[in-house]
Amino acid sequence: MSGRARARSRGRARGQETAAPGMSYAQGEPEPPAPPPAEGELVGRGRQKGAPGPFSAEAVLQISAGFQQVKLGERGGRRRDFNDVGINTRRAMEHVKDSKLGTSGSPIPLTANFFRIMSRPEWVLYQYHVDFNPPMEARRLRSALLYQHKDVLGPADSFDGALLFLPNRLAQKETVLHSETRNGEKVQITVTMTNELPPTSPVCIQFYNILFRRILRILDMQQIGRNYYNPNDPLDIPKHSLTIWPGYTTTILKYETSIMLCTDVSHKVLRSETVLDFMANLRQKCGNQRFPEICAKELVGLIVLTKYNNKTYRIDEIAWDHTPNNTFTRGDKDISFKDYYKMQYNLDIVDVNQVLLVSQVKRLGPATAPPPGPAMLIPELCFLTGLTDKMRADYMIMKDLSTHTRLDPMAREGRLNRFVRNIHKNPDARAELDKWGLSFDKQLLSLTGRVLPAERLFQGSRSYDYRPSEAEWSREMRGLPLISAPPLENWLFLTTRRTSTEAQALLQSLNRVSGPLNIRIQRPVMIEYEDHQESLLRTLQQNVGPQTQMVVVVLPSNRKDKYDSVKKYLCVDCPTPSQCVVGRTLSKPSSLMTVATKIALQLACKMGGELWSVEIPLKQLMIVGIDCYHDTVAGKRSIGALVASLNQGMTRWFSKCVFQHRGQEIMDGLKMALCAALKDYLKFNNYLPSRIIVYRDGVGDGQLHSVVNYEVAQIIESIKSMGHDYVPRLSVVVVKKRINSRFFAQMDGKVSNPPPGTVVDSEVTRPEWYDFYIVSQAVRSGSVSPTHYNVVYDTSGLKPDHMQRLTYKLCHMYYNWQGIVRVPAPCQYAHKLAFLVGQSIHREPNVKLDELLFYL
Repeated sequence: MSGRARARSRGRARGQETAAPGMSYAQGEPEPPAPPPAEGELVGRGRQKGAPGPFSAEAVLQISAGFQQVKLGERGGRRRDFNDVGINTRRAMEHVKDSKLGTSGSPIPLTANFFRIMSRPEWVLYQYHVDFNPPMEARRLRSALLYQHKDVLGPADSFDGALLFLPNRLAQKETVLHSETRNGEKVQITVTMTNELPPTSPVCIQFYNILFRRILRILDMQQIGRNYYNPNDPLDIPKHSLTIWPGYTTTILKYETSIMLCTDVSHKVLRSETVLDFMANLRQKCGNQRFPEICAKELVGLIVLTKYNNKTYRIDEIAWDHTPNNTFTRGDKDISFKDYYKMQYNLDIVDVNQVLLVSQVKRLGPATAPPPGPAMLIPELCFLTGLTDKMRADYMIMKDLSTHTRLDPMAREGRLNRFVRNIHKNPDARAELDKWGLSFDKQLLSLTGRVLPAERLFQGSRSYDYRPSEAEWSREMRGLPLISAPPLENWLFLTTRRTSTEAQALLQSLNRVSGPLNIRIQRPVMIEYEDHQESLLRTLQQNVGPQTQMVVVVLPSNRKDKYDSVKKYLCVDCPTPSQCVVGRTLSKPSSLMTVATKIALQLACKMGGELWSVEIPLKQLMIVGIDCYHDTVAGKRSIGALVASLNQGMTRWFSKCVFQHRGQEIMDGLKMALCAALKDYLKFNNYLPSRIIVYRDGVGDGQLHSVVNYEVAQIIESIKSMGHDYVPRLSVVVVKKRINSRFFAQMDGKVSNPPPGTVVDSEVTRPEWYDFYIVSQAVRSGSVSPTHYNVVYDTSGLKPDHMQRLTYKLCHMYYNWQGIVRVPAPCQYAHKLAFLVGQSIHREPNVKLDELLFYL
C-alpha cells in the first residue's frame, strides 16, 4: 500500500485554525494574521464568521442556541469532543435499564488511564454570547478587544470568539462595553447571558475540554492535529533521520459516576528531511523527464508539518507554475511568499525557484458558505511526517522506533502519572484551574473488571484448550483433522523461473502438512509465467477454467500491480479462489513448515472448509459484521462490506460488497446486502434466523447518531421485506477499536496487561449507553488495547453477561489467525473484504464467491 493510499485511507488532515498564506477567503476577504498580537496590540478587521450547520436533534435539545453559533474548529478543531453527546440508547432497552453489569468470570483489580475531575459543590458556569459592532473577523482581535475589560469580567474567563464562559454572574443580563482598536476605531461589545450550566451539562463538558487545552498550552505543548505534543523534549533517532515528539491525547467526558479526564500517551514521528530535500533526492533517482509524475504520486496525500506554526497540512497537489517569488493579496496589497515569511516568521527562503505545494484546507462552517481556498506551502519549510512503506518494511527502523513508542504498562502508567503531577506542580496551570475551582485527582482510577473463562476449541472430533496467557493455539491444532476441508483436486500453481525453487519447496511442504489436517491435495498443474504483469494475466486467462478449484501464484516481489491483476481477474471476471505468496516468504527453510501450514489452512477455508469452532449455545442465530473502506482509485468511493454467518457453528459465511458515494461511511446499500444474506441463510438452513446480532465496525466519533437513526432503520426494513410475519429478535452493536482507554493489572507485584477475556462494564462506561470493554488479545510487547462495544439497539433480551460472552467467543473464530483477534470474526472478515475490494479490485466481486472466504 503506497504512502498516498495509506494517507487517504486514514483520512484527510485536520482543518487548520490559522490560514496559510495564499489561502483565498470568501468575497476577497483578507486572511487573519498568523502570529498572536502583543498585549494591547489590536490589528485587522473584517466580517464576522457565520454559524455552522446544525447538530443532531438530541444534541440540539441539550446544547444552547448560543453554543451552536460558534465553530468547533475555533475551539481547537476537535469535533470529537462531543463524543456523540445526547444519544441515549439505553433508555429504550428495558432489560438493561437497572443494570448492564455482567456476572461471569473472576474479579480482577484494575487501574485505568482516567483521572476524576473535582469541582466545588453547586458549581455553576455562566455562558454569555458576545457581539461586536462593527463585526470583527480575526478571533485574536476579538479576544484582545474583550481583554481590555478584565475589571468588569473578572480574572477567570474563557472566550472562543463568540462565547464567553465565566464562573460568576455579571450584574446585568446584557452588559455593553466599549473598546478601541489600535487604529482608533470605536467598537461596541455586547455581552448577553444565555445560560446557567450545571457541571454535567454538555456545554460545561465542552468547556472543560477547552480549559484543559489551555492548561496544555501553559505546559508549552503544541497542538498538531487533534493532540498536543512537547517539542522541547524530542526523542532523536539520528541514524534514521527521525525525531519523535512525545505527547498526549485528552478527552473529558461524563462517565458512570463522575466526570473524568481520559488521557493516553501519543507520539508524533517527524522526519528530519524537508519536502524540498525529498524532491531533490527523487529528481536524482528518476531524472527530469519522469520527475513531475513520480513526485506527484509520492507526495500527494502525505501529511506535512510546518514548524513555524506547528500545523499539519495534507498535500493535495503541486503548483508547478508557482515559486516563492509569486505574490498573493494580503489585505489591500500584494506580497510575495518570500517576503511574507520573512515579515511574519523571520524566515529566509533559500531556494527561490522551488515549486509550491497546495493544501485544500477544510474549515467547519455554514453549509452555504464557500469553502476556503487552497493554502500554498513552501517545500523548504515543510517537514514530512509519518513513515514511508520502505521505512515500515525496514526491521531496524521499526525496532528502534518501538523502543520509544511501544510503552509497556508500567512505563505507560508512569508517564501518565508524571503528566498529571506536572499539571499540579506547574504554578501557572494550578492557578488557572484554581480560578475555576477545578482540580484533578492525582491517582489513576481504580476499578474492578472480570476475566471471562477461556473457551474450548472444537476441531474435527477432538477438542482442546489453549494457553490463556498467549491467546493462541497454533501448536495445539497442529496435526489434528479440521472440521471439514474439500479435496483440492483441480488447481493451478503459477511461478516464475526465478522463484521455481521456492515454489517446489512450498509444494513439498504443503503435501507434508496437509495429511494430518485431513486436507487431500492432488498434484497441481505447474505453470511458469514471465515476470511481468501482462504475462501473468495472459497465463491466467489461458489456463483458468470453470473446473479450476484454486489458483496459487508465487510472486517474485510484493509489487502491488501484479497482486491486483490476479485478484481482479479471479474475483470478478473468472470467479476462482486464489492465494498469492511472495517468494521471499518461502526463502527461509526454518520457517517454511509454519508458512506452509498457514497457507494450507487458507486454501481449505477459501474453498469452503471449516477449521475450528467454539460452543455457541444460541440456536437459529445469525451474526452479521459490517465495515467500510474508502477506495482511493474508483472515484474515491466507499466500499461497505457485510459478512453474515450461515450455520450454527459460525464456520460458514456469506459476504456482499456495496459501493457508495465518495467518502461515505454509513452504508446506503445495507438493506440490499442484508436481504441477500437472509435469503442465503434461508437456502442454507431451510429456515430464517430467529435472532440476528449485527456488529457494526468502522463508526467514528460523531457518527453514532447516523447509525442509530439510519442504519438500524435499514436493518429493520430488510427484515420486514422477508415477510410481515417474520419478526426476529435483533441486536445492533457498534464496535470501536480506535479508543484511548487503557487498563492495567497488578499481577505478581508489577503493573502488567490485563489477561485476555478481561471485561470492564462499570465506572468508565457511559451511563446513557449499554456499553462494555473487552480485552481479547495478548500482546508480546507494549500495552494491550481494549475494544469498546456499544449496544445501540436490542430487542433480543439477552442478558449483558450473555452478550459479553458471545462477543468474546466470536473473537476466536477468525480463520486467518490461530488465536484470539481484537474484534468479532465477522467484523474482521468484513474489513478484509472491504480492504481487498478498495485496494485491488475496485469492482463488486462475482456472486459465485459469496459463500467463500476468498478474501483472506
